[in-house]
Amino acid sequence: LTPTRHPFRMFLLFALAQQKVFVAASDVLELGDSDFDDMVAEYETVLVEFFAPWCGHCQQLAPEYETAATKLKGTVSLAKVDCTVNSETCGRFGVNGYPTLKIFRNGEDFAAYDGPRSADGIVSYMKKQAGPSSVPLHNERDLDAFVNHFEASVVGFFSSADSSQMAEFLKASSAMRDSHRFAHTADLSLGLKHGVESDMVVLFRPPRLNSKFEDSLVKSEAVSIASLRQFIRDNVFGLCPHLTAENRENMRGRDLLVAYYDVDYLRNIKGTNYWRNRVMKVATQFQSQGLSYAVANRAEFQEELEEEFGLGPSDGGELPLITIRNREGHKYSMQEEFTRDGKSLERFLEDYFAGKLKRQVKSEAAPENNDGPVKVVVADNFEELVNNPSKDVLLEFYAPWCGHCKSLEPKYTELGEQLSANTHIVIAKMDATANDVPPTYDVQGFPTIFFVPAGQKDQPRKYEGGREVNDFLNYLKEVATHPLILEEKNKG
Repeated sequence: LTPTRHPFRMFLLFALAQQKVFVAASDVLELGDSDFDDMVAEYETVLVEFFAPWCGHCQQLAPEYETAATKLKGTVSLAKVDCTVNSETCGRFGVNGYPTLKIFRNGEDFAAYDGPRSADGIVSYMKKQAGPSSVPLHNERDLDAFVNHFEASVVGFFSSADSSQMAEFLKASSAMRDSHRFAHTADLSLGLKHGVESDMVVLFRPPRLNSKFEDSLVKSEAVSIASLRQFIRDNVFGLCPHLTAENRENMRGRDLLVAYYDVDYLRNIKGTNYWRNRVMKVATQFQSQGLSYAVANRAEFQEELEEEFGLGPSDGGELPLITIRNREGHKYSMQEEFTRDGKSLERFLEDYFAGKLKRQVKSEAAPENNDGPVKVVVADNFEELVNNPSKDVLLEFYAPWCGHCKSLEPKYTELGEQLSANTHIVIAKMDATANDVPPTYDVQGFPTIFFVPAGQKDQPRKYEGGREVNDFLNYLKEVATHPLILEEKNKG
């Protein structure tokens, strides 16, 4: 058969060849039940993603993960396991939500990966997992090269390589290598120009963030793991750090004001620091009030600004947009235009600390009729339905695209029907993708279910049991404030 007489056949062969080339081009290892242990044992360090093809978060992560694998090729390997067809492996490592990422060392489950989910973030995080946890420095050139970095640097200066202080420092660096950069030297003279005269640890802030409003380095003579961890936590970000997708998780759990504008520390350091210095000048006036500050690239966080604060690409023009999110999850945005003299930011902060600002809430509309066996919770009725002090609440957080959530729905509805005669217990669900989830609820995957007892609304308990109707009933019989009344099933 000649190619010219069968053009479709030639096209098909070409398409298949292209597909084969595309698949082979992936730098992410695909592992399964049959080869997982043998393959992972071949690598000193490997990051493994346990995923499900239908999972929306997994689909979002996929291109970032592929890019990171290519950038890390030859340094750290990345792998993935499809849990819908490799349940034995996923079950063995306690995977109950997607995606779950774990770091393996020499074939052993070493630690959960809790770093960023962007390609650059994964690369930065995993590079810290490769090689020594602390870099040895031999001369001033080594020191200058190490601290002249985009991120903060933690350097231990010691008088002897055999000192107990250095041994403790190296233990601490191993424990915190995933979050920070460490280096050490046994030559104290390397630190003389920085005022180092005895054994100590110095935290160097990134040169791009040097400012007249704070010192460029901070010193500590304590080197135990606990004291170093506290020292770094208290000082690594400084007065006004650069918030990125890579470090945002480390900045959660605090009351945080962020100025969003065209932050670009690669091509426009001077212009970036022009606005940052204006934020810092105002921040120094409120330093004792417990609020943290940061600057961030607006384009990098535009989707979040739009979704969480209703701020579109054209809002504010080229001037910084100011938002606050506190540790309770309450959100505020500055309505007045940012002024170069900082006065509008001053007024905004004065109103914030005086409790005069109206918080923003992301919420679906509450249903007009909410009489079904499973109550629909949205952010606007959360207080009324879930935090009612007289009622126990079983609350499911779900995502509309989640396959496990769809499988659970008929069972969850039957549970609500069987408990419909109970006035002291509520079976409820909330779309966590369309409503603000209170920070006391740790929702990392779907579905996530909590029991919220009457009179203890600040202590929700994560439900870890089975997902059949009887599993829920047996659990509620044990924890419910009042004895359960069960509706008999209609046998007709």
